[in-house]
Amino acid sequence: MDSRIDFLYLSEPDMIKAGVKDMKSCVETMEDMLVLLKKGDYVMGGENHNSHGCMILFPDDPKFPGMPKNAVDRRFMAMPAYLGGRYQMAGMKWYGSNIENKAKGLPRSILMMTLSDKDTGAPLAFMSANLLSAYRTGGIPGVGAKYLARKDSETLAIIGPGVMGKTSLAAFAVTCPGLHRLKIKGHTKGSKSTADFIEFVRNEFPQFDQIEEYDSVEGAVRDADIISFTTTVKTELSSFPVIDGSWIKKGAFISMPSAANFIDDDFLVNQCRFVVDNSKLYEAWAEEYAYPTYPIMGIIGTKFTDLIHEGKCSWDDITDMADIITGKAQGRKSDDEIIIYSVGGMPVEDVAWGVTVYRNALKMGIGTRLNLWKKPEMA
Repeated sequence: MDSRIDFLYLSEPDMIKAGVKDMKSCVETMEDMLVLLKKGDYVMGGENHNSHGCMILFPDDPKFPGMPKNAVDRRFMAMPAYLGGRYQMAGMKWYGSNIENKAKGLPRSILMMTLSDKDTGAPLAFMSANLLSAYRTGGIPGVGAKYLARKDSETLAIIGPGVMGKTSLAAFAVTCPGLHRLKIKGHTKGSKSTADFIEFVRNEFPQFDQIEEYDSVEGAVRDADIISFTTTVKTELSSFPVIDGSWIKKGAFISMPSAANFIDDDFLVNQCRFVVDNSKLYEAWAEEYAYPTYPIMGIIGTKFTDLIHEGKCSWDDITDMADIITGKAQGRKSDDEIIIYSVGGMPVEDVAWGVTVYRNALKMGIGTRLNLWKKPEMA
C-alpha cells in the first residue's frame, strides 16, 4: 500500500499561467457554484453549515507583549468548505489582514488556499490565493449583472477603486458589453489608488471610452446603470459611504460586496428589490451576531435581516440569485426596477475557483510538486 503524499504548490505567477485571471471562466464557475449551493451539495463551517468562517480579532489594549492591537481590518480568518458537484473537493482559505501593509508595498490581506482530498484529507494543492479570492469576489457580482442589470446599461459607477473594484469591473465588462462610461469615487480625488485604477481600466478594458473621477458619492452614482460599492470600511455605520435614494437612477443595479449607509429605510423597503448570493449565509450571520448586524458585518444582506428583525420586511422579500438563474424566480421585472444585490463572500467560492485553476494547472504541467512524506512516521 503506497502511503506517499505529494501535493502541488502554485505560486502567484503559476496561478496566472493557469488562468486565475480568466474572468469569463470565473463568472461561469460562480454561476454553476450558486446553483449547486441552492441544491445543497456543499458544507461550510458552523452548526448551520453556512458560516462565512472563523475570525481572530485582537483586543484594543493587549495585555501581553507582542500581541497585535486591534486596528482597521486587522484580523486573521479561516474559511473552510466542501463543495460537491463537478468539484468534489474540500478546501480552506486562510489569510491575515492589516491595512498598514499598504505602507510596506504589500496587499492589505495575504491569502493562501489549501485543497484537500475529500476522503483522506490529504493535501492536493497549496496555492497563492490573493488573485483567486479577488477574481471569485468579482465573479459573483458578474453573475448578478448578467441576470439583473438592464441590457442597455452603459454607465458604471465604482465606489472604492481598489482590488475588489478592479475585479468587479472586469466581471461587469464581460457580462455587460454595452458599458463604456465609468464614474469613480475613491477615498480622495486624485489619489494614487484611483490613478492606478484608471490606468488598469485603460490598459485592460478599452471599451470604457469615458472615465470621470468624482469627489462625492452622489456625483458618482447619479445616472449610473450599475453601481458597485467596493470600499474598505470600519465596523461602524458612521464609516460607511452615505447614500440618498434620490440619487439612484430608476432601473439601476446596485452590487454590494461592501457597505453603504442608505439614509432612508423607506427607500430600501418600498423602492428596491433585495437579491442575495445565499440567503442561508445571512441567516447564519443573524444567528452569530447580535442585532443590529449590519454595522458589524458591513454586508448589505445583514441590513436586510436587520429590517426583518424590525418588522419592516420579511424573508419573502429576499430572492436568492440561484432561483433567478434556474428560473424559479423572475429576474428583472421592469426597466425601472432598482435591484440591490448582496455579495457576502463564501468559502465555497474559493473552492470552486481554486479547483478549476488547480485542474488547469495539472493539465498544463504548471506548479511545483512537493513531498509531504514518503511514509508517515506515525499512522
